[in-house]
Amino acid sequence: MRPTSLDEVAGQRHLLRPGSPLVNLAADRTGESGSVSVILWGPPGTGKTTLAQAIAHSSGRRFVELSAVTAGVKDVRQVMEEAQTQRDLYGTATVLFLDEIHRFTKAQQDALLPGVENGWVILVAATTENPSFSVVAPLLSRSLLLTLEQLGDEDLELLLDRAVADPRGLQGAVELAEDARAMIVRLASGDARRALTALEASAIAAAAAHDEDAAGPPVVTAELVAESVDRALLRYDRQGDEHYDVISAFIKSVRGSDVDAALHYLARMIEAGEDPRFIARRIIISASEDIGMADPQALPIAVAAAQAVQLIGMPEGRIPLAEATVYLATAPKSNAAYAAIGEAIGDVKAGRMGRVPKPLRDAHYPGAKRLGHGTGYRYAHDAPFGVAEQQHLPDELRGREYYRPSGNGLEREIGPRLERLRAILRGEPMPKREAAGGPDAESAEAGDAD
Repeated sequence: MRPTSLDEVAGQRHLLRPGSPLVNLAADRTGESGSVSVILWGPPGTGKTTLAQAIAHSSGRRFVELSAVTAGVKDVRQVMEEAQTQRDLYGTATVLFLDEIHRFTKAQQDALLPGVENGWVILVAATTENPSFSVVAPLLSRSLLLTLEQLGDEDLELLLDRAVADPRGLQGAVELAEDARAMIVRLASGDARRALTALEASAIAAAAAHDEDAAGPPVVTAELVAESVDRALLRYDRQGDEHYDVISAFIKSVRGSDVDAALHYLARMIEAGEDPRFIARRIIISASEDIGMADPQALPIAVAAAQAVQLIGMPEGRIPLAEATVYLATAPKSNAAYAAIGEAIGDVKAGRMGRVPKPLRDAHYPGAKRLGHGTGYRYAHDAPFGVAEQQHLPDELRGREYYRPSGNGLEREIGPRLERLRAILRGEPMPKREAAGGPDAESAEAGDAD
């Protein structure tokens, strides 16, 4: 069912408008306007190979296909030599379609550069991974990057109807019920290859269950599709963009306190076979970065979930992962601790450090007292409320405040307490209503905490 021309291609209309690079490449046989190399980036089943072959057939050019899974530098050089010969002797241009170019090493990709730069071949490369990270810069700069999109429902419906009727497909041997077609479209998730595979499996099942005495061809029903396909096959590549997109959506849903969305993305990762240890690590990071001191229990719960997954494995490990996800998504949020260490590290990297104040320096080695180390140090436990007036930061950073609690969760209480602690440390007067009780006295704000 692979199209032989661009006119038969379903979807990707944004790349197939009149005058677009792909259309020019397919129409132009000898001119320079259509000789630009392209990199096709998109999910599986969106037509990367189809477009490359349609371009070659439409333009009358010689077409050579290599897969980065099996080809090496020797194969690439051989194609370049043959392409140069075809151009010089017969005036025939060669389209080199390289599937899964992201699997090529840097050295293998570099071997493509002379042929692309000198026009020996027109490279049409396909990848499911972001070319910015998987394709070497010189090759990327010499090619047009075209992004393919998942096929829409209408595109998949067109493909299914065509496959049922076309002589290259089922030749009308079965009928496709409306609900069955809708189910295949939903299960395919924008992947044309997956849709056709599901249709073929369902058609075989329909033929096997068909009563020979019944009038009309076998009918593919939604029930047969469900039995044949069994489940929705998830689009998920543990090394590709979908891996990063789903975990990103998961973390952002937790941060956004959308527990339902967080559980949805968690389920997608679990069902796709994502490493549960990777999920657990991200949950631990989220507990520290996004919840922090607004709910200090979030971190031990996240760590406990990670340990539970290691102890019991999968599939039962999904339960503690879900429990931790629900806790984090519904917990109060604060990135104050995360922001605080970021600012502190920023000061250190910028050279804003200074010497440790002498009262805080180690005074246990010989001669330390003579240098004034430890002199004037005030032992906190001897002071009222266990807090002594004392400067701990270097002089250059005196008065610097990194941690700024939010008004969420426990930080509603930490904020007023921190103000009182800083007042004592700096020798500043505390509010009269709090002086008697010290830094642990309840304030009006703390009393309002949930």
